This record gives sequence, C-alpha cells and structure tokens, in this order.
Amino acid sequence: MKLVVQVKLLPTSGQASALEATLRACNTAASDVAAVARETGVYRNYDLRKQVYAGIKADYALGAQAAQHVIKKVSDAYATLKANLRAGTYGKPGSKRRRKVETNPIGFRWNAAQPYDARMLSWQADARTVSIWTTHGRLKGVAYTGSADQLKAIATSKTGESDLIFRDGMWFLYATVEVCEPELIEPFGFLGVDMGIANIAYDSDGTRYAGDQLNGYRRRQLRLRKRLQKKGTKSARRLLARRNKKEGRHAGNVNHCIAKTIVTEAVRTGRGIAVEELTGIRERVRLCKPQRVTLHSWSFHQLGSFLDYKARRAGVPLVQVDPRYTSQTCNGCGHRDKRNRPDQETFHCRSCGVVAHADHNAALNIAQRGVEGWGAVNRPHAASPCIQ
Repeated sequence: MKLVVQVKLLPTSGQASALEATLRACNTAASDVAAVARETGVYRNYDLRKQVYAGIKADYALGAQAAQHVIKKVSDAYATLKANLRAGTYGKPGSKRRRKVETNPIGFRWNAAQPYDARMLSWQADARTVSIWTTHGRLKGVAYTGSADQLKAIATSKTGESDLIFRDGMWFLYATVEVCEPELIEPFGFLGVDMGIANIAYDSDGTRYAGDQLNGYRRRQLRLRKRLQKKGTKSARRLLARRNKKEGRHAGNVNHCIAKTIVTEAVRTGRGIAVEELTGIRERVRLCKPQRVTLHSWSFHQLGSFLDYKARRAGVPLVQVDPRYTSQTCNGCGHRDKRNRPDQETFHCRSCGVVAHADHNAALNIAQRGVEGWGAVNRPHAASPCIQ
C-alpha cells in the first residue's frame, strides 16, 4: 500500500538558495518543453525526449535524471489536460476558454513541484537529513522534521519518488512510502455511514457528524470570494488564492478527523465499514439551488478516499453499496415509499409507523447492504440493529 508522507525541510540560507535555483531551472525548462510540444504536436514522453532532452540538459545545467523528470512532467500535464478537455472541464467545443487552453502551451510556475527519484534523493533517517541533487551540486545534510507518524513512516518504510515543493515560504518533500497492509479482520457486522449536506456523515450507531458549523464556515468563505472576485484587483486575486488554499486545508482536516473517528470505532467494535457509492453523486442528486453550491463545494470523494486508506491500514473491510432508496426504505419493516421522508431530517414509515432521523435510517440500511455485499450467505455476520 502506498502512502504520501509530508516532511518539512529545514535548509540553511545557502541550501535554500540552491533549492530555489533548482526549482526555477526545472520549471523554466518545463515551460520551454511544453512550448515545443505544443508547436510540434508531440506529447508522448518517449518521442518528446528525442527532441528536447539534450537541449534542456545543456541549457539549464540539469542532470540526466532531472531532465527526464522534466519531460515526463510535461507529458503528464498534457495527458491531464486532454482528459479534462474530454470531460468538458474547460467548456464546450468552440468556447473562448476552451480555445485558449487548446492553443496555448502549458506554463509552469517557478515553484511548481519537481519530482525526485532515488538517484537524486537519499534519506538518512537516523540523522533526519536528506542528500538532494541541485543545479549547484549535491546538497548533503539538509535537515527535515515532521510529526511522529511521518518520521516513523520515513524511517521504517521503503521510500519511492518524492516531490520537492516550495509553499508559503517553506520547503517540503512529499515522499511516497510503501507500507504493509494488515490482513482484513472477519467483521462482526458493518458500521454504515451515510454522507450528506446537513450532516457530513451519520453512522448506523447514531453518531452525527454535524455540518452546521462547517456549512456556516463555507457560506462565509463564499461571501468573501464573491467580494474579492467583484473587486478584481491584483491584491484581491492574491488574497483569493490564499483563502482558497486555506479553505482546502480546512476541508481536508475535517475529512481526516471524521474518517479517523469512524475507522477507530469500527476497529473497537470489530466491524467493517459500509459507505454509499460516491461515483456520480453530483449527477444523480437533485437539490434546490442553494444546496447545489454546498454539494459542489465539499469533497465527498475525498472523505471516501480517506475512509478507504485508513480502513486498509487498520485491516478493516470497507465496502461500497448501492445508495438508491436508502433514505426512503424503512430499516424496520423494509417498506419503501418516498412519502416515508416528509422532510430532510424526519423518517416516518407509512407501514409500521416507526419514526427516526432520516440519516440514521439511511445509515442502518447502508450497514445492512454492507453485510449483504460482503457475502452474508457464506459469511454469517451479525446484522445491524433495527430502529426501535
């Protein structure tokens, strides 16, 4: 299992200057390679290397590995651009934005991430230093720090490719590490998790991860973005970029905390985790206009991915189930009727009369489908409790 570990570099002023010069050289070279690729129509890594490898290696004092990573970075960027064009991210064919993207070469900021492999970067975990290639020669003894878990992962796991990043005046390495996955436990039932807007998550035990405070935070950020976009000055655009990064970090932190709590509870009770399939959630959900902004501004896929990798690290089975009609079906008697849900919070079964929180009822149905999906016939697990 691969994980990405972030560690903070603590370079001296001289080391920082060398790292900055390296990033500038690599990304300037990448912009030149992108221009050549657009001009010639050659985007494949191997074919592009034939045209530009010798030139950028000599012009920008790049090593052999650095030059190859620059070319691959450009090739991957165009592959991503092509996928986004196919998906309609830049508008319909013929639109002004799409024509601009299709005709102009990709540009790279001076501080865009630069990949490093094992030939360009080595770790000295005991001393907490790295030896890293730069355009000014090999820097040895560059100190780094991080959390206890991050340092342990670097020291005990096999490290792969890393990215050198300069952000907010600080230097970071994002390292890919290989960690061993424990064997999955044989679950005693499943903990169902329903994701939504009013409540970010609601599990089948009745634990509510409320979205009131978070939704208020997002509404404030939306109002601020509108004011900054309307102002349109250079300083407003800089502030807008900083606020967007801050909001993204806040959302990631909230999703991490929720996922960690859910996985910890599943480990404590010996259960697996059942979640609804998140693919296509924006296409199949029908919401009123104010709720659409909330739906599109929160990364449900990120929360699902956090649950996935945290569950795998803990040896907890995680299954995705069909979410259709989970909010309309009574977990007690199985009766399905759209009138069972008179409003967002309330579930009132028209058949047996049970009254419950709508998200709790949906989470219980998801837990039951998790048992069935895991294989209830061959693996007789205990089913989730019904609403009393």
